[in-house]
Amino acid sequence: MSEETPSLPSKIPRHIAIIMDGNGRWALARGLPRLAGHRAGTENLRRIVEACVEFGVEYLTLYAFSTENWGRPPEEVRGLMRILEDVIDRELKNLHENGVQIRHIGRLDRIKPSLKRKVLDAIETTRNNKRLVLCVAFNYGGRDEIVCAIQRIIKDKIPPEEVTVDLVNQYLFTAGVPDPDLIIRTSGELRGSNFLIWQGAYAEWYFTPTYWPDFGKEELREAIWEYSRRNRRFGQVPAPEEEG
Repeated sequence: MSEETPSLPSKIPRHIAIIMDGNGRWALARGLPRLAGHRAGTENLRRIVEACVEFGVEYLTLYAFSTENWGRPPEEVRGLMRILEDVIDRELKNLHENGVQIRHIGRLDRIKPSLKRKVLDAIETTRNNKRLVLCVAFNYGGRDEIVCAIQRIIKDKIPPEEVTVDLVNQYLFTAGVPDPDLIIRTSGELRGSNFLIWQGAYAEWYFTPTYWPDFGKEELREAIWEYSRRNRRFGQVPAPEEEG
């Protein structure tokens, strides 16, 4: 008798965001250089993207490289840039054929021109895809995003009384993308690390000790189940019939 396919809850997060942490420690635990861990982490990308498509998730945001990551050793930074380029070369065709739309959030100004062109080409190639929107946070920082939004609002001479939450949303890197419902951080660290600090104000958080290269489809399923068990109140009091 064949095993039954594991079930999913009826409440699926529309937007999942993931801090892909633990690549370096995964590698060190195996006696490998840190970059080997980052490469192993990229191998996991396809599994998680495919799982999100299967589970009915509409938006997936991945924290790939923060504004603070420039402070890492130069050889590691150069290696991470090469890995991003390799991922685009290897995965773009498959992502496009599977209806994945790629978006970039963050800045491209410190990235070498050839890599910047590949990122922009990936965005343009997939711009009309609708099955899953994949936002890649690369050279991204939550504080930097808010500062950038404020600068643009001032530049556009928006009167102070017209500055609202909805208007700020329009000036963020994530304009047009709904706020994350569920933010996952792998590796056991319990920090937000400057990730989606505006958009994640009322997101549910899920922390797992699993390093990113080992965070697979079933771990994602368990995170979704945990999300479904929570009562999202958005700062309000639940209706009487919802109280247990």
